[in-house]
Parts: sequence; C-alpha cells; structure tokens
Amino acid sequence: MTNPTRPSRFVIAALVSLALSAVSAHAAAPLRADQEKDNGPGGVWKAPSPSMQVGTADLRSVWDDPTFQKSFVAGYGVNPDVEPRISSDDMALLELVRQLMPDELPAAEALLRDSIREETSAVFDLTLGGIQYQQERADDALVNYRRAVEKYPNFRRAYRSIGLICVRKAQLDDAINAFNKMIELGGADPYSYGLLGYCHSQKQDYQPAEAAYRNALLLQPTNVEWRLGLTRAVFKQGKFEDAASLLDVLIQTYPEKADFWLLQAHTYLGLKEPQKAAVNLEALDAIGKSSVDSLFTLGDIYVSEALLDLALNAYQRALQKDPAQSSARIIRSTEGLAARGGLDQARSLIGKVKESASASISDNDKRKLLKLEARLSMAGGAGDEETARVLEEVIELDPLDGEALMLLGQYHNRGGRPDQAILYYERAARIDSFAANAKVKMAQVYVGQGRFGEALPLLRDAQSLRPREDVARYIEQVERASKGRK
Repeated sequence: MTNPTRPSRFVIAALVSLALSAVSAHAAAPLRADQEKDNGPGGVWKAPSPSMQVGTADLRSVWDDPTFQKSFVAGYGVNPDVEPRISSDDMALLELVRQLMPDELPAAEALLRDSIREETSAVFDLTLGGIQYQQERADDALVNYRRAVEKYPNFRRAYRSIGLICVRKAQLDDAINAFNKMIELGGADPYSYGLLGYCHSQKQDYQPAEAAYRNALLLQPTNVEWRLGLTRAVFKQGKFEDAASLLDVLIQTYPEKADFWLLQAHTYLGLKEPQKAAVNLEALDAIGKSSVDSLFTLGDIYVSEALLDLALNAYQRALQKDPAQSSARIIRSTEGLAARGGLDQARSLIGKVKESASASISDNDKRKLLKLEARLSMAGGAGDEETARVLEEVIELDPLDGEALMLLGQYHNRGGRPDQAILYYERAARIDSFAANAKVKMAQVYVGQGRFGEALPLLRDAQSLRPREDVARYIEQVERASKGRK
C-alpha cells in the first residue's frame, strides 16, 4: 500500500499539468519558416539525447538488510547433502564454538584455530572465517574461506562467502567466479544473484548483469536495489521500454526519489517521447529536487518542441538555481532559442544572464554573449548604433574575432555604408578560417555597386579556398553580367 504521507505520482503529475497544457496544441501546430533555422551543421534543433550516465549502485541497503545478515552469519551449521561431512567429535566441538559465539567471539576463534589441522573438516575453516568476518577482519576471513574450498572444492557456502567479501573489496572478477561456482553447485539465492549483477554492471558488462538481476528480482521482487540494478542494466543496453516499465513501479512506490524521475526522463528521451520526459522533469522540479542540469534539459526539450515561452521559463529557473554558474551553457541555450525563431525569448534570457552572472562571465563567454546580442539585433533588421557598439567592444577584447568582423561588415553594408563594410571584410579575410566567406561578402558588395571586375577575382579566390556549388553558380552569374555590360 502506498504511504499516504508521501505524494503519489499522480498527485505530482497533476502539479505539472498546468505547465504542460500547451504541449499538445503546440506540438500539433506547424513550425513557422523562421523556426526551421539550423542549430549549426547538424540541422534543426532536436530534442536532447538521453544521458547514458546513470548512478552507481549503493549496496549499503544490502549489507544492512537483516535478512541478508542473518543468512550470512547463520552459515555455521552443516548441510551433509552438499557439504563436507564431519565426525561426531568435531560436531561437538562446533557446538561448543556456537555457544561461545554470541558473547565470546575471540574465545571461539582461539578454540577453532587451535583445533584446525590439514586433515580437519573444511567446515572448521568456514566457521573460523565467519567469526573473523564478524570481527571486521575480512582479509583473514577470506584466507580461511579459500582454505575451505581448497580442502573441499565443492563447498558451496564457502564460495558464497568468498563472493561476498570480494564484492566488498571490489575484487570483481574473483567475486564473479565465486558466485558462478556457487550457482553451478545449486546454491543460488537472491543476494548472490543480485551481487553478481552488481559485479557485471561495475565491469560495464550489462547483458550478464541484466540476467543476474532478473533472477534476483524473481526470487526477491520487493528488493529495490535489484529492480534498480536491472533498470540500469537494460537502460545502458538501450532497452528503454523495459527501463521505463521498471521505473514506473519504482516511482509509484518512491515518488520522492529524484534519481528515479530523472532516469525515466532520459529513458523517454531514448524512446523519442520528449513530452513524457518533460512531464518527469517538471515533476522533479515540483518536488523541489530539480538540478541545474535537469532544468537545462527541460528547456532544451521545450525548444525542440517549439514551446519557446516554456523553454525560457525552464532556463530562467536553471539560472535562478545557480546564478554563479558558467555562462557557456546558458549562451548555448540562448542560441537554441534564437535558432527556433524565439528572438524575444533569447533577448530576455540574455538580459537575465547579464543581470545575474555578469561578474562571473569569462572574457571568452563575454565575447560570445556580445556577438549573440548583435546577431539578435540584426535579425530584427539592419541593427542600430548599439549593435555596432557591441561588436566594436568584442573586437576590442579580441581584434582577430572573425565573426565580429563579419557581423560589422554586414551591419555597415545593410546600413548603406559599403566602403566601411569592405574594410571589415578585408580584416576578416586575413583570418584563415573566415577568408573564403569574407571574400564572398566583399564580392557581393562590389556586385551591388556594379563593380563586376573587382568581384570576380575575390569569388575565384574564395572558391579555390573552399569550393562550394552556390559560389560556383554565383561566379557564372557575375561572369554573364560582366559580359552583358561589355
């Protein structure tokens, strides 16, 4: 039964439904032409890919489980069907040791150590190891467990104990070998299967991890660690539908667990269901456990769905959560808004960045921010004097900023000042990475003035630097226009 004091998943979903009410309507609406702009060379702005970084398993819940502890400590008896037989005299000695163990572990250890010989039963070595382990001497215990299997190679319980200690010591290969031998001998139990799955996951071998976790969950379906381990294993294999179903159960039971909401959000991204991912990320924020990263991811999802006001809101929440954060990601987010046609939202976000993080912005990020401001200004028309001032400020910070020089050339050309535009394009053309584009821009200025003879050499130089089909066609057009004038 769900704890009535905890918020259920359905209550949390209701908290975010208002924020997402616009999703369906916007998702069905066609994008405007200005929303189809590229987000760089990769094409239109897409929903973020799922992060394949998942949290590591926390085995404290296993070690602290009373059932597990009882199963480990209780292993001092003898099962004559699958373990070494002992004489009646040895059995009497073990009974004496058993009576000492609750209050006199050192005495029990001393009695056993004095009694062990090469020919004595491996059960003695197993029992001595268990006593040492209870005294937090895992290395000594491991020596005795290994001696037990040397004496009796099919000693199932000894392999289990070796596996458990090797897990705690992060000796993963030894633990895997021990658990496999135990299972081969017919001694499978949920803890051995679960810890075997953990070992394979730590080695990033997720197929056997999945198989082991499934067996553990089958034998102990209420164990959260096994279900979460299985979820991580299938998620890392890209089995997102399985992961989403497993997380449904975890979230229903533990709706306050932030990791479950976040992992399922990335699972939905893997399933190409960004709106469901957004619901999870909004739920995470509703329970007060969102992070800067989760809010940026939420904003990116909204940008991909052309829900620009919601995207702006998510980015602002991320900025509010950590005003001193690096500005690099918020600048990228602003560029995403602009690429989708959200010029007003992008300007608003820039204003928030300058207001809250101006002191912590690096010179490099400051240049990016200034150039972005200029591009946004010019996207609404030819720009203004403030645009030019911003770009000049960028060039003062870095005289070889080719992008700023190109934008200034564009600004002056649009403003009817071709000579000044040429000056900035000439400066950009001296920078290798901008030379081809700058020469094309200069040629376009000359063509606009009817100076075809000066334009053609620039176009041919640009084409030799970076061949492009559109430039080749433009050269042909200019050549025809030049011949027509003659």
